[in-house]
Amino acid sequence: MGNNAGVVIVGAGLGGIRVAEAVRTAGYEGPVTLIGAEQHPPYDRPPLSKNVLAGKQERPDLKPAEFYADSSIDLRTGRTVVSVDPQAHSLTVARTDDPGRTETVAYDTLVLATGLAPRPFPGADETLTGLHTLRTIDDALALRTEIDGARSAVVIGAGFIGCEVAATLRGYGVPVTLVEPAPTPLAAALGEQIGALVTRLHVGNEVDVRAGVGVSQIVGTDHVRAVTLDDGTELPADIVVVGIGSVPVVGFLDGSGIELADRSVGGGIACDASGKTSAADVYAVGDVANWLDAEGNPNRVEHWNHVVEQASIVAAAITGGESVRGAVPYFWSDQYDVKIQVLGEPRADDDVHIVDDDGKKFLAYYSRDGILTAVVGAGKVAAVMKTRPKLMTETPISEVLTPAG
Repeated sequence: MGNNAGVVIVGAGLGGIRVAEAVRTAGYEGPVTLIGAEQHPPYDRPPLSKNVLAGKQERPDLKPAEFYADSSIDLRTGRTVVSVDPQAHSLTVARTDDPGRTETVAYDTLVLATGLAPRPFPGADETLTGLHTLRTIDDALALRTEIDGARSAVVIGAGFIGCEVAATLRGYGVPVTLVEPAPTPLAAALGEQIGALVTRLHVGNEVDVRAGVGVSQIVGTDHVRAVTLDDGTELPADIVVVGIGSVPVVGFLDGSGIELADRSVGGGIACDASGKTSAADVYAVGDVANWLDAEGNPNRVEHWNHVVEQASIVAAAITGGESVRGAVPYFWSDQYDVKIQVLGEPRADDDVHIVDDDGKKFLAYYSRDGILTAVVGAGKVAAVMKTRPKLMTETPISEVLTPAG
């Protein structure tokens, strides 16, 4: 790779900053350009629905301001990539505050880390005040300004973000209804058995959990007034938070020839097992990237440690260095005063073995075909983390269920 245009990274989130940092750490001396759509420097997203929304933290920057100059990283914020031309090794970038102003940026190597965009509620008037999604720091701050004086809130979608938002709003004393068409919160991610324990946690904190029913309409003229459920029930609300999933940001690749993964396998940008796309010298990392897993199957994963590992692998491919592989997937969710941890790769249809449950905190093992696949715990930090070695090899579930002795 030449040192003329250098490494250009599109997406100034966790994946983008980790790639930029890793190529510098590996000794790469060419230009490194990091392009972000938001006006802010790279920040961490997990705290948005928790500490930032709760007013305990402002912008959770991933690096101090001086890092970029000290590392010779050209950080360009407030810029959206309009298109990519792999043949010309260039991309077109527009300013978010003036989309008519564009520039062409050349690259030797391009890394795509554009992440996700929240899925809007179908048919909702997005100009209504009081109607929110939560993906950016600006989203979190806008929601935070409306909490004081709120008489009721409805959270649509009881995935991890929806559950965290519901818990944070309850911390302010706002009456909250959590609506989820699946039988329980987190059913798609963790299955109904653990979803029932999460339901118990929210009900214990006076959240009105409406599971097994969807939302047909968000009602309001200028400001949201209510939410209508599929069964005809109308729930008053002056705050509505929509958390019904996100979609990979790939529209800028239209006409580029870069292959996208089918929606049936998660969508996003199709990559091999090292993050290479179908275009020469173009890689993808993070939530937008659909990598081949160890079995050769396409897999798009939205977890923090996957992003970190992928960034290491791609930086090594760019610089010829060594990467870190094989980390056990891990993520967590803070709800009320309980940390829910997920170690491994649970599926909703796995066998679930609850080994500890005191009515609030719990620990569960997941297995598939007799092999341990994951551990999920609430308020069981040490118990979860000590199982990491078991998940690094094929461990029979009987081995962890049977006490040593």
